[in-house]
Amino acid sequence: MKICGLTGLEDAQRAVGVGAWALGMVFVAESPRRCELPEAELIARTLRRRAEICGVFVNEPLDDLTELADAIGLTMIQLHGDEGPAYCDEVRRRTGAKIIKAVRVHSGADLRLLAPYHVDFHLLDAHHPTLRGGTGETWDWELVAQRRSKVPLILSGGLHPENVEAAIATVYPYAVDVASGTEAEPGRKDPQRLADFAAAVARTGDPEAEEDLEAVIAEVTEGTE
Repeated sequence: MKICGLTGLEDAQRAVGVGAWALGMVFVAESPRRCELPEAELIARTLRRRAEICGVFVNEPLDDLTELADAIGLTMIQLHGDEGPAYCDEVRRRTGAKIIKAVRVHSGADLRLLAPYHVDFHLLDAHHPTLRGGTGETWDWELVAQRRSKVPLILSGGLHPENVEAAIATVYPYAVDVASGTEAEPGRKDPQRLADFAAAVARTGDPEAEEDLEAVIAEVTEGTE
């Protein structure tokens, strides 16, 4: 799981506690989930040995992105705008971080846009005419059958505890990404929704692993009810 839209250490710790593989922080000025630099540095410093520290950017000037990535210590960078393959390659060269290239899926043609991107991960999100991610909207997962790529896939877009099992069963992604589907409000996680999401993801895998996670979730959510 990649838990995105984190703005504070407490939520990031909860995310790691329920099994997050990557912690996503948004660095887009107009986003209600924008993470301030001091909080991002604290999250990275505290949790970098337990999860990937991912920064989400949209058409950020290359020098500014590099400076921020170095200051925080990002291990993963998600490019959610109109960045081209050469830009992605240069970000990887400058930062040494793993690169996620996102595309908003409206039709099978959008999947083909990712063909030139030889990055670490492709992320498929719901299409919206103006917003870049975090919309809470889903998309037609059956379109993934038209994808022709061996790049590991991260599934995003309107995922929540009630639909993530069906999404995984349809797409079989490398990982799932969630922001609004585990929130109490933009930028603040709901501990129970977060735990429910993790439990739903676990149900698609090893039954023994699910039992172990349920015990961890019980500890994480204790005292939040």
